[in-house]
Amino acid sequence: MNSTPLSYRDAGVDIDAGDKLVENIKPFAKRTMRPEVLGDLGGFGALVEISKKYQNPVLVSGTDGVGTKLKLAFEWDKHDTVGIDLVAMSVNDILVQGAEPLFFLDYFACGKLDVARATDVIKGIAQGCEESGCALIGGETAEMPSMYPDGEYDLAGFAVGVVEKSQVINGRNIVAGDVVLGLASNGAHSNGYSLVRKILARDKPELDTPFDGEKTLRQAIIAPTRLYVKPVLAALKEFEIKGMAHITGGGITENVPRVLPENCVAQIDANAWTLPKLFQWLQHAGNVEMQEMYRTFNCGIGMVVIVSSEVVEQAEKLFVKQGETVYRLGKIRERVGDEHQTQIQ
Repeated sequence: MNSTPLSYRDAGVDIDAGDKLVENIKPFAKRTMRPEVLGDLGGFGALVEISKKYQNPVLVSGTDGVGTKLKLAFEWDKHDTVGIDLVAMSVNDILVQGAEPLFFLDYFACGKLDVARATDVIKGIAQGCEESGCALIGGETAEMPSMYPDGEYDLAGFAVGVVEKSQVINGRNIVAGDVVLGLASNGAHSNGYSLVRKILARDKPELDTPFDGEKTLRQAIIAPTRLYVKPVLAALKEFEIKGMAHITGGGITENVPRVLPENCVAQIDANAWTLPKLFQWLQHAGNVEMQEMYRTFNCGIGMVVIVSSEVVEQAEKLFVKQGETVYRLGKIRERVGDEHQTQIQ
């Protein structure tokens, strides 16, 4: 029997590094606080009360990760924006039901904790929370030796929001004649990256030459997911939004039907917007068929908003005022038989 004393550090877990990370992120988390949050970061649980402005509040929750976009973050040593992706994937999801995001928790798992790298990641998470008015109230950092390759980590996020029960957006009152608007994306957001990486591996492009204005191809590919929270919440105060779809995995064709009544189809004009340069490059370099593009990527449309024809001009003006690029994509029509509920032509 070997009598040499062993410590947790000898087993690969550095408690001091974990403590250092918590101290590093406290000032960033503090900037995200909302008045509903009770207590400070670091407890066993986080306490949040529901604002008294809600008469009949309904909690809306969502969870997601960043997917294989993380593989590019590892390869390119770029860790300061994937946290924004993490927040956006959850808060944009709960937003489509009209929910105001209240708080967010993250789960960061790695084999060996690199404090500087983890700090960059969580700074991004805090930035995403701050930009969406959502409090970063806690999370979990798990250092698990031998579970992950050196230099790699995984991320998951959990968002909770609140909406007045009478104002939950469920798409049930969408009817033929309603208008389909699209809010522009920042790029591929956090979906389709297994195909993106396949194209990169096969095409082997020069990543750091000018590609789209001042951006390089690398910057265009890694650009973080756009946060739609503040513009959409501002819009909800001014007019009715009948339905929304966050364009994530499955692209435009598979996400829009999730908010439509069974008797409706979103008829989208493919000429209503110009495919951004990143997607033009992906289509050409990968020889990807157009319908495959629509069901894999957002193709430049990060959020679909469905409104009545009576308020469409008001909606467009408000979203532009809020800094969004808006496209009038098409209209809702009656469904014929069992045809697919999103038609892009």
